Amino acid sequence: MGSFSIWHWLIVLVIVLLVFGTKKLRNVGSDLGGAVKGFKDGMKEGTAEAKPADAVPPQQVSGGQTIEGEIKEKTKS
Repeated sequence: MGSFSIWHWLIVLVIVLLVFGTKKLRNVGSDLGGAVKGFKDGMKEGTAEAKPADAVPPQQVSGGQTIEGEIKEKTKS
Protein backbone atom coordinates (compact mmCIF):
# COMPACT_ATOMS: atom_id res chain seq x y z
CA MET A 1 0.00 0.00 0.00
CA GLY A 2 2.50 2.56 -1.06
CA SER A 3 5.34 3.68 1.14
CA PHE A 4 3.33 3.51 4.38
CA SER A 5 4.02 0.72 6.83
CA ILE A 6 1.43 -1.14 8.89
CA TRP A 7 2.12 1.18 11.84
CA HIS A 8 1.13 4.22 9.81
CA TRP A 9 -2.20 2.61 8.91
CA LEU A 10 -2.85 1.59 12.53
CA ILE A 11 -2.28 5.16 13.71
CA VAL A 12 -4.67 6.47 11.03
CA LEU A 13 -7.27 3.89 12.09
CA VAL A 14 -6.99 4.93 15.75
CA ILE A 15 -7.40 8.61 14.83
CA VAL A 16 -10.47 7.84 12.70
CA LEU A 17 -12.00 5.84 15.55
CA LEU A 18 -11.36 8.69 17.98
CA VAL A 19 -12.87 11.30 15.66
CA PHE A 20 -15.96 9.45 14.46
CA GLY A 21 -16.55 6.83 17.12
CA THR A 22 -17.43 3.18 16.64
CA LYS A 23 -21.20 3.67 16.54
CA LYS A 24 -21.10 6.17 13.68
CA LEU A 25 -18.66 4.00 11.72
CA ARG A 26 -20.91 0.96 12.27
CA ASN A 27 -23.90 2.92 10.94
CA VAL A 28 -21.94 4.03 7.88
CA GLY A 29 -20.89 0.44 7.23
CA SER A 30 -24.45 -0.89 7.49
CA ASP A 31 -25.76 1.88 5.23
CA LEU A 32 -23.10 1.08 2.65
CA GLY A 33 -23.91 -2.64 2.84
CA GLY A 34 -27.62 -1.92 2.37
CA ALA A 35 -26.87 0.25 -0.65
CA VAL A 36 -24.77 -2.48 -2.25
CA LYS A 37 -27.49 -5.07 -1.60
CA GLY A 38 -30.13 -2.78 -3.12
CA PHE A 39 -27.92 -2.23 -6.17
CA LYS A 40 -27.48 -5.98 -6.68
CA ASP A 41 -31.24 -6.57 -6.37
CA GLY A 42 -31.88 -3.82 -8.89
CA MET A 43 -29.44 -5.37 -11.34
CA LYS A 44 -31.17 -8.76 -10.99
CA GLU A 45 -34.58 -7.17 -11.66
CA GLY A 46 -33.19 -5.30 -14.67
CA THR A 47 -31.89 -8.48 -16.30
CA ALA A 48 -35.16 -10.29 -15.53
CA GLU A 49 -37.15 -7.56 -17.30
CA ALA A 50 -34.78 -7.59 -20.26
CA LYS A 51 -35.38 -11.31 -20.86
CA PRO A 52 -39.01 -12.18 -20.12
CA ALA A 53 -39.54 -15.94 -20.04
CA ASP A 54 -43.03 -15.89 -21.55
CA ALA A 55 -42.26 -13.53 -24.46
CA VAL A 56 -43.72 -14.58 -27.80
CA PRO A 57 -41.18 -14.39 -30.62
CA PRO A 58 -42.27 -12.23 -33.57
CA GLN A 59 -43.66 -14.09 -36.55
CA GLN A 60 -41.64 -13.87 -39.72
CA VAL A 61 -43.15 -13.90 -43.19
CA SER A 62 -41.25 -16.11 -45.59
CA GLY A 63 -41.68 -17.10 -49.20
CA GLY A 64 -42.26 -13.57 -50.54
CA GLN A 65 -45.80 -13.21 -49.18
CA THR A 66 -47.42 -9.79 -49.18
CA ILE A 67 -49.30 -8.56 -46.14
CA GLU A 68 -52.18 -6.30 -47.05
CA GLY A 69 -53.71 -3.71 -44.78
CA GLU A 70 -55.61 -0.46 -44.74
CA ILE A 71 -54.10 2.87 -43.68
CA LYS A 72 -56.56 4.77 -41.51
CA GLU A 73 -54.59 7.97 -40.87
CA LYS A 74 -51.32 9.47 -41.91
CA THR A 75 -48.77 10.12 -39.18
CA LYS A 76 -45.76 12.41 -39.25
CA SER A 77 -42.39 10.72 -38.84
